[in-house]
Amino acid sequence: MKHVGNTPFDASLEAIGLEGVARAHWNLPPAKLVVQTLLRGEGVLTNSGALAVDTGKFTGRSPKDRFIVDDGLTHDEVDWGAVNQPLSPDHFAQLHADMVAHLDGKSVFVRDAAVGADASTQLRVRVITEKAWANLFVHNMFVRLEDREVLVPELDWHIVCAPSFEADPARHGVRQANVSAIDFTRKTILIAGSAYTGEIKKGMFSVMNFVLPTVHSVFPMHCSANCDAEGNTAIFFGLSGTGKTTLSSDPDRFLIGDDEHGWGDAGVFNMEGGCYAKTIDLSPEKEPQIYRAIQFGALLENVRFEADEVTPNYADASVTENTRVSYPIDHIPGAVAESRGDHPKDIFFLTCDAFGVLPPISRLDKGQAMYHFLSGYTAKVAGTEVGITEPTAAFSACFGAPFMPLHPTRYAEMLGERMEAHSVRIWLVNTGWSGGGYGVGERLKLKYTRAMIGAAMRGELDDVELHTDATFGLSFPTACPGVPSQLMNPRDAWSDGAAYDAAAAHLAGLFSENFKPFEAMASEAILEAAPTA
Repeated sequence: MKHVGNTPFDASLEAIGLEGVARAHWNLPPAKLVVQTLLRGEGVLTNSGALAVDTGKFTGRSPKDRFIVDDGLTHDEVDWGAVNQPLSPDHFAQLHADMVAHLDGKSVFVRDAAVGADASTQLRVRVITEKAWANLFVHNMFVRLEDREVLVPELDWHIVCAPSFEADPARHGVRQANVSAIDFTRKTILIAGSAYTGEIKKGMFSVMNFVLPTVHSVFPMHCSANCDAEGNTAIFFGLSGTGKTTLSSDPDRFLIGDDEHGWGDAGVFNMEGGCYAKTIDLSPEKEPQIYRAIQFGALLENVRFEADEVTPNYADASVTENTRVSYPIDHIPGAVAESRGDHPKDIFFLTCDAFGVLPPISRLDKGQAMYHFLSGYTAKVAGTEVGITEPTAAFSACFGAPFMPLHPTRYAEMLGERMEAHSVRIWLVNTGWSGGGYGVGERLKLKYTRAMIGAAMRGELDDVELHTDATFGLSFPTACPGVPSQLMNPRDAWSDGAAYDAAAAHLAGLFSENFKPFEAMASEAILEAAPTA
């Protein structure tokens, strides 16, 4: 094996079985990874200096092809089912052996990095990728180690990402040719058949969501976080498209992280070293920090271009609406260098309600907070499908069910304990539609959402008059500085009150149906927070 780059003293890939590769490019700096990508004809250097690539067939994660090895360590801990699918140790071993054989004689890119800004719970990871640009993604998204640490790594986990290898369902016990498999005993993640980089990121997030609660009693969260100059921390839960990254990238506050955090005895900490933002319809007016972060070292995925073939057209969704960019967190001015914050004063649950019935902002009590955390509601509109105009409800427990190996109530209990211990204000924020559902009403303007969140964090909504809606029991302020008063009450924003009532009853029914699996384990306070259909 030939070694290239910043080679560690422990430069053997024997631990993962890859000593047969022809060349290993170790810990290359971003510039060299960009050059390697361009030389291979796999990317374009954009007008801002960012590298743009296509991830091929897969432009998003494939949750149905994620597996966890079922063994003595995981059998009684993991919440097995459609999200956490079991894979036998023998099938994992066969998949590993066949991927190793596939990579024999090939070049790979190796990076030693870490996950978690908290030293006491941090995991050291060695990531082996076929693509130079996938290694750039790891450089951007994982915690970057100092040279002295890279040279003498104390490794906890390995990740092997080989998109050119296709799994055999009969031989490997999986569903189809692409697979992401996690083995907690071997401390190894195998990713095959897909070049979508999000599989790497969310693979280690799944690991942390198992390790932090079971080993360290730390609450892992699918959320963004920021703080003000006085250190007052806010966290934002939300599924894709709800504004989690956008709303945490606030020029008046300091970014801690945009997607994955832990909450321990000392406060919150970022698990990552970068941001992975959606770029569809990105503009310098709406999201100036993210727009300016797309500079040299950033990695754009699946964007299309203007006629000059180097200027991204962020409105073009012809490949996917899930166009993305990854960049180191220091591309955001004022980002918190240590990636840590105090215990949060405010928690925001973000939902893009395409039915247009939820208030723009509501104050939740503990029971309501637990109910909505377990529900993890947002709504999606299939705007790319001809004739589909009706919104579709999407529920993802803990606002991140695809990455949660344990039962959702385990995480909810940790949230409830911390809410009480630190007297946190909890808010439900609708970043979706008002005055009607999708196709009738209008999506709430970002400036109004920012105004409401800002007012909540400054305490300006603590003593204002609250109104409680009849269906969801949500208490919402009737006025907020900088927001038209007619938007605050969702029913008043509709021209047809009866139509609003029907839409609210329909959504309430969807909530109730989704919550049935949790009813037996829910407290009386949580059950009382359920809407009335």
